[in-house]
Amino acid sequence: MPIRRFGGYRSLVSHSPKRSYGFAKMNVSKSGYRVFSANSTTACTELAKKITERLGVELGKSLVYQEPNRETRVDVKESVRGQDIFIIQTIPRDVNTAIMELLVMAYALKTSCAKNIIGVIPYFPYSKQCKMRKRGSIVCKLLASMLAKAGLTHIITMDLHQKEIQGFFSFPVDNLRASPFLIQYIQEEIPDYRNAIIVAKSPSAAKRAQSYAERLRLGLAVMHGEAHHSELDMVDGRNSPPFSPPPSRTTQRHTGLELPCSRPPAPFPGIELPMMMAKEKPPITVVGDVGGRIAIIVDDIIDDVEDFVAAAEILKERGAYKIYIMATHGLLSADAPRIIEESAIDEVVVTNTVPHEVQKLQCPKIKTVDVSMILAEAIRRTHNGESMAYLFRNIAVDD
Repeated sequence: MPIRRFGGYRSLVSHSPKRSYGFAKMNVSKSGYRVFSANSTTACTELAKKITERLGVELGKSLVYQEPNRETRVDVKESVRGQDIFIIQTIPRDVNTAIMELLVMAYALKTSCAKNIIGVIPYFPYSKQCKMRKRGSIVCKLLASMLAKAGLTHIITMDLHQKEIQGFFSFPVDNLRASPFLIQYIQEEIPDYRNAIIVAKSPSAAKRAQSYAERLRLGLAVMHGEAHHSELDMVDGRNSPPFSPPPSRTTQRHTGLELPCSRPPAPFPGIELPMMMAKEKPPITVVGDVGGRIAIIVDDIIDDVEDFVAAAEILKERGAYKIYIMATHGLLSADAPRIIEESAIDEVVVTNTVPHEVQKLQCPKIKTVDVSMILAEAIRRTHNGESMAYLFRNIAVDD
């Protein structure tokens, strides 16, 4: 180090060490991340534990419980100031309680000065209520607004019921896909899968089934005709007839010369709406040859299994000798395990986005595919600011 001389004095040009004055060093510039689970039941924290094991981090210390009057209380047991916080929330049967736990925890982290709050919600609840039905409401839009108000800045989810749901949010949404894991299960666990055919149990599921068929190089069959009304029958509330005022005695006169009319008079001058014919669904038919094949029905959610059981019976009658059901989210509510066990379905394969260990004990036909790997990688890339494109490689718009 050069020495400068000023007269008879000598000074060293150097930086003196900073004094801490008894305060501990704070790592403010370098922000870390924490992973929390917002579930109050231990069965719902299994996915969070698998994700943290893959990330090599510990699950954040927090306490989520219900008061005697069923109020939700959340206590965060460690500092989250200036850090990226990931909340893993799996949705059990008690959907509304799980939503409230997520909202309360997100708001607690927001008031604790967390830098970013990212919700990892593999199965997004109320995703089927994303369209207007007569005098109902779009509950999925309401939930998106509530999550934004609670403090969430980003959401990582998987296989939304409708991809357009991403437009309900005012912050980024990463909609991951479970199809690579389900396709891998088909290739490794289904013997002679080359003799299989992918089946869509309704025309609305044809795009998803076509994606599976093209990737597996298999044939495609579509089932048409359902015993119940589909979601598209009641899309909006614009099918109400216009108001017809009661006839007035002063204006209505009978001259005795009225001619018979085939349609009722218009309620207002100039308004004559054409009458729509009522829908009449044909009997269930299968477009495609399934005789002597393994039928693989693919869908995003399996909850009420009555439709799947009816489809399996039709496929058996058409000559399919094995029936597999592949779905991302296995809700399996009510008596679904018992109905599956007594049906013609050979196997139901779902991912672990929703806890279903109790259902597996009731029905050995239910199998689970682990998707914690892609969720952990999404968390790592989000925190490091890396591109998510690798997780969507070879994913088309219609997938």
